[in-house]
Amino acid sequence: MERTLKNGSYLQSSVTLLLFFSSWGVWWSFFQIWLTDEENGLGLSGSEVGTVYAANSLATLVIMFAYGAVQDRLGTRRHLTILASAAMTLVGPFFVFVYQPLLSNAFALGVVVGAVFLSLGFMAAVGLFEAVSERLSRTYGFEYGQSRMWGSFGYALLTLAAGFLFTVDPTLNFALGSFFGLLCLLTQLFWASPRTTATGTTGSGKPTVPNAREMMRLLQQGRLWLIIVLVFFTWTFYTVYDQQMFPDFYAGLFASQAQGQEAYGVLNAVQVFTEAAMLGVIPILMRKVGVRNTLLLGVAVMFVRILGSAVFMDPILVSAVKMLHSIEVPLFILGIFRYFTLHFNSALSATVYMVGFQISAQVGNVVLSQPLGALRDAIGYQPTFYVISGAVACAAVYAYFVLQRDDQDVQGDPFVRDGARAASAAR
Repeated sequence: MERTLKNGSYLQSSVTLLLFFSSWGVWWSFFQIWLTDEENGLGLSGSEVGTVYAANSLATLVIMFAYGAVQDRLGTRRHLTILASAAMTLVGPFFVFVYQPLLSNAFALGVVVGAVFLSLGFMAAVGLFEAVSERLSRTYGFEYGQSRMWGSFGYALLTLAAGFLFTVDPTLNFALGSFFGLLCLLTQLFWASPRTTATGTTGSGKPTVPNAREMMRLLQQGRLWLIIVLVFFTWTFYTVYDQQMFPDFYAGLFASQAQGQEAYGVLNAVQVFTEAAMLGVIPILMRKVGVRNTLLLGVAVMFVRILGSAVFMDPILVSAVKMLHSIEVPLFILGIFRYFTLHFNSALSATVYMVGFQISAQVGNVVLSQPLGALRDAIGYQPTFYVISGAVACAAVYAYFVLQRDDQDVQGDPFVRDGARAASAAR
């Protein structure tokens, strides 16, 4: 540990991720509430909120590819992280003087401008910062996970403060976002890493972002489409529920919106801390139960959480249901990534993950955000949660039949459970 703390590149990477996620978390955790709250926000309808999220996902998809393609050529150089940090620095003025007036008076233009700006600074930039940090970890010999942990810490800490700031004045949240963005920009400009000959490729010499030919070749595989369908009817539905609907629904369970927003900030922070801890626990569980069962368990927890929000109205019970998120995300994310490396060529694991999960999830958000938002306008939050939980339940049955066993059609890195490994050693 002492050796790690003396690694200047580790420190620079950790501080960068801490500041990036602090700048993002202080406003993003209350973005949906800001869009819908009539007192402290814009009072948009569910359909309008869905349009905002759909546009954000589309812009993120495009800019994510642009960032990835350019960063592959830059290696660990910081031209793009400086650009993203500059956008982060301007997030406060952007929300107050550009985004809010446009959404209020020229909604369509505001949606487009906001989607591009927020994707440049945050939603597409998250992958950029994480990719640069991961490259630095391989170049300078430190654990990426230890560096990424500081990002989760920053997000949780600022989410905790965000709820109290939001009830006073949402402008404070956006101003703090700019403050941490400025610190991140200064870090990119003036905190130099040791010189390196990094070429911007993975250890195998392969670019980290797939080209169009690689993606088209993958999309010809029918078994990948089976997973894309699963992601669409689980993770995409869940993301729309969790980001686009749950925050305002939760705040409405309390005697006042202000009380609910403060409680949501505290709860969200606790959930993020717990989620970070579970990222270390779930791999141990996976070695016990296997990859397929881990993924199925993630879908089951997803269903229980959405259904619980549909059934319960008590804030304490709904808070307990919210904490299931800290279990569900590691189960699903770690499970599906290991599934890809198990059943697909491990040399293409990053490409398969991007096409089979990241891209399909973003496309799903573009397709589903507005219709589900309109459904919420028509029938309310909890009836919509029943519809979403029903879709996830059907997807769980589908997953049970289409997900391959861990010892079936292994084309990547084999997976051996702890019990099987011990039995093999005993022989």
